[in-house]
Amino acid sequence: MVELTTEPLDPTAMIDRATSPQAGAVVLFLGTTREITGDRVTAWLDYEAYGLMAEKKLQELEEAARSRWPLVACEIAHRLGRVPLAAASVAIVVSSPHRRAAFEAGQWLIDTLKETVPIWKKENWADGSTEWVHPGLPAGDNSPSPPGSPS
Repeated sequence: MVELTTEPLDPTAMIDRATSPQAGAVVLFLGTTREITGDRVTAWLDYEAYGLMAEKKLQELEEAARSRWPLVACEIAHRLGRVPLAAASVAIVVSSPHRRAAFEAGQWLIDTLKETVPIWKKENWADGSTEWVHPGLPAGDNSPSPPGSPS
């Protein structure tokens, strides 16, 4: 199951759907908004996505994870819009008969999602400035803004 939503994520519901008598391990990853990045204070984050392509890429990630590991369940949800401090912007839940596969799949999913899915993050700093951040690049690298956004 993959989901893009503007609503707060519900990891408990995701865990409930992934829990099964066939699974000896259920792993949850939550990506949350941290207040301090380097020496800057974050006020909140904004996420934008190319919706149809992002959903397609998330589905491809789910299929790839299922083909690489013996997963019982695989759930990926990403929040769009404004995400306040300490709130989750991404949740991944995988279940598997054994913990190693669940941990490996979960880590691979979040790492690959950040590299390949067209979802963009804008840091809104406490000093009033903003910056679009590209995964894998340090803040301040003048990474490109998402399509259709002001530069």
